[in-house]
Amino acid sequence: MSETSDPRIYRPHVARNREPILDVLRRCLPPEGVVLEVASGSGEHAAYFAKELPWLTWQPTDPDPMALASIAAHRIAADAQNLRPPLRLDVTSEQWPVERADAVMCNNMIHISPWAATEGLIAGAGRTLPAGGLLYLYGPYKIDGRHTAQSNRDFDVNLQTQNAAWGIRDLIEVTELAKRHNLALAETVQMPANNLSVIFHRGL
Repeated sequence: MSETSDPRIYRPHVARNREPILDVLRRCLPPEGVVLEVASGSGEHAAYFAKELPWLTWQPTDPDPMALASIAAHRIAADAQNLRPPLRLDVTSEQWPVERADAVMCNNMIHISPWAATEGLIAGAGRTLPAGGLLYLYGPYKIDGRHTAQSNRDFDVNLQTQNAAWGIRDLIEVTELAKRHNLALAETVQMPANNLSVIFHRGL
């Protein structure tokens, strides 16, 4: 395959954040089972985490055809037996292509999508996870209506300039939404660049 026809997408932030995220995942993910990654984007995270966590089966998904092509190409390059082919998943759909997963992971989606996407993500995680299952979210958040850094405030303005339906969400609003779907906030972890790892567990 020539470089010009290579469908793989590379995002600079992935190389910066994947190791700090991996440190959290090693501690909080189950010792076995399926991790459903929602909005896998370029597929770089999926390829990296699948190789670093070989005891877990990784299922990447995305709604975008270009992203799905990139994920598939990164999967081939990674040659990880525990990394499944990507599936098309629209978070707002009431029927996901994966009916059950031991963990659901979503990085950097909810601030660059309408609130309806967050509602769909949380509802889908509530349907898909078993009792005790884990939902992991990564990205920037407001706390009690306030930005945690000026850089996040500037980023939020930029997002809303691009699309009025986008924007950094308040952790309280996300947590309240999760509660309605039997998902309880278990932990938040401060991450580089004023991001958070946010971990929910599904109730009985």
